[in-house]
Amino acid sequence: MSFRALEEPCLGGTPHSARTGKAVGLTRIAIYLGSAVLLAFPAFVLAWSGKVVAVHDGDTISVMHFGRAEKVRLFGVDCPEKDQDFGTRAREFNADFTFGKVAHVLPVDRDKYARTVAWVAVEGKSLNKELVRAGLAWWYRRHAEDNLELMALEVEARKNKFGLWSQPNPVPPWRFRRDQQRGGFD
Repeated sequence: MSFRALEEPCLGGTPHSARTGKAVGLTRIAIYLGSAVLLAFPAFVLAWSGKVVAVHDGDTISVMHFGRAEKVRLFGVDCPEKDQDFGTRAREFNADFTFGKVAHVLPVDRDKYARTVAWVAVEGKSLNKELVRAGLAWWYRRHAEDNLELMALEVEARKNKFGLWSQPNPVPPWRFRRDQQRGGFD
């Protein structure tokens, strides 16, 4: 039934809403509550799943969504670039974890490159968290400053010298990218 039908008069001249009373009131309440849930929890509503069809680097994949490959950038983490130490290892870890499998994508945002920024899980495990746990990604404070779980995972990986933390002074990818744009390292 359309919204218009709720307001139009019926054959006897009595509005439809007057005949149904409680039903119309409950319908309106359900619509309002549904709208409130959508506004309060938009990511929950927008979550989707699809097959991972490409792994671009440690923190970017392509997942099938509505019949096309959609680029997804992992939320809250930043992996070494391909030309950095552990950049290839991060990409390999990502590929082993996701490629050809069904990924569950929980969007958080869109970035300046129009990629979906999201939490990604495969077989019930978060790729974002597992990369940090393995020492193959930094907790990206700039974009996830309140995420204490990612912070704790990085602290633990540093303490145990996992992955890139086995090096004395690993260069964060955001600094590596900045230095590459400037034409070299300081």
